[in-house]
Amino acid sequence: MMYQTLTFLHSTFRWLVLLSLLYSIFRVYKGYFKQKEFTKTDNSVRHWTATIAQIQLVLGITLYSQSPIIKYFWKNFNEAKESFDLIFFGLIHIFLMLFSIILITIGSSISKRKTTDKEKFKTMLLYFSIALLIIFIAIPWPFSPLANRPYFR
Repeated sequence: MMYQTLTFLHSTFRWLVLLSLLYSIFRVYKGYFKQKEFTKTDNSVRHWTATIAQIQLVLGITLYSQSPIIKYFWKNFNEAKESFDLIFFGLIHIFLMLFSIILITIGSSISKRKTTDKEKFKTMLLYFSIALLIIFIAIPWPFSPLANRPYFR
């Protein structure tokens, strides 16, 4: 029961991560190229994007520790390493996602400390865009050649 609940939450929460990242990138792109002021709203979007991503990370790590697929992967590593699907969920997905959340967290933290609005926008644009690209690759979309799952579980 807990595993199904975590799977549902993790699968559903990904949409919040994607939407918040896309919205952040849209705002900072506009702010950077139109040389706008970095507002309180921009700062809130920065903060909430990082927070949502970090909540998803906690859900993901909890799911990883409860997953029968992952338990099988680590117990039977020599056999499991022959299956790309198992390697994807056992290693690739978690490491790419962890790396992307680290990028979002670092980008958020660095941009908060920048002194000019342009630097804040530029830092967020760089870190959040790279993180979004990695996340997009690491999500097991129904159309992904790496591993696939439905849009909602």
